[in-house]
Amino acid sequence: MRSTLVAAALAAGFIAAAQAQATHDTLAKIKDTGSVTMGVRESSGALSYTLGDGKYAGFHVELCQRALADIQKKLGLAKLDIKYQPVTSQNRIPLVANGTVDIECGSTTNNVARAKDVAFADTTYVEEVRIAVKANSGITSINQLNGKVVATTTGTTSVQHLRKHERAAGVEFKEVFGKDHADSFLLLETGRADAFVMDGSILAGNIAKAKNPADFKIVGEVLSVEPIAIMLRKDDPKFKAAVDDSLKAMMKSGEMARIYDKWFVQPIPPTNTRVGLPLSEATKAAWANPNDKPMEDYAKK
Repeated sequence: MRSTLVAAALAAGFIAAAQAQATHDTLAKIKDTGSVTMGVRESSGALSYTLGDGKYAGFHVELCQRALADIQKKLGLAKLDIKYQPVTSQNRIPLVANGTVDIECGSTTNNVARAKDVAFADTTYVEEVRIAVKANSGITSINQLNGKVVATTTGTTSVQHLRKHERAAGVEFKEVFGKDHADSFLLLETGRADAFVMDGSILAGNIAKAKNPADFKIVGEVLSVEPIAIMLRKDDPKFKAAVDDSLKAMMKSGEMARIYDKWFVQPIPPTNTRVGLPLSEATKAAWANPNDKPMEDYAKK
């Protein structure tokens, strides 16, 4: 009985500690420690990716760096140490929720389910979920995936969108999962999958970095339109406001458009290849009227 009570007390203590950490005042934490932890992805196309040697780059990485520079100035800090923490589709939400990561700058869709555990800054990129295949596969639409092997990344919702699409009625396919986006693309590249279903920007980014980009193409119907946003801890309105204020200033000044062009249109490191995704009308609209609406609001249109 005593051991049971002790275990219960310990469990309660852990939960209380986690809740206390999760509701931490992030601005106060940054000011007290002079540091902040940024969650980054290793292969999320031009949104967030690794350069190797602990260095990360991409559209969302730069937006976060600029927002944190504004916060550093606001807090009057002479120096701010940014610690980069690689995250995956599976662990990104828990690591933000438990306080390990202060700001996640990857390729995360803002949706109602996730908003129960975390918060999102204003939308900075509106994504279209698509299908990548080998150029010589003959696959051009969803109904040609019948009997095929489809890859996606563990912890993402892309195949769910594929199954729900009206054109997928009667289409049967086998799913295989990559541990991250690079792993999923490798399944396609090596012939272990016939298609890779994911955000268009991630597909385009991985194709651009392939040994022979011309061997792949993005095809088929748009499976889903999703707002991609920087992820924050829930119930920390001051930190969200500080991040949103910085993003809105970049949207209004045209700086965000210039940063977008840098990562999605111009050649990017380390191989100086072009992703080649011009700014979409949906993303322009999100910048013109800054908001943190979830994916479900886009589906109503």
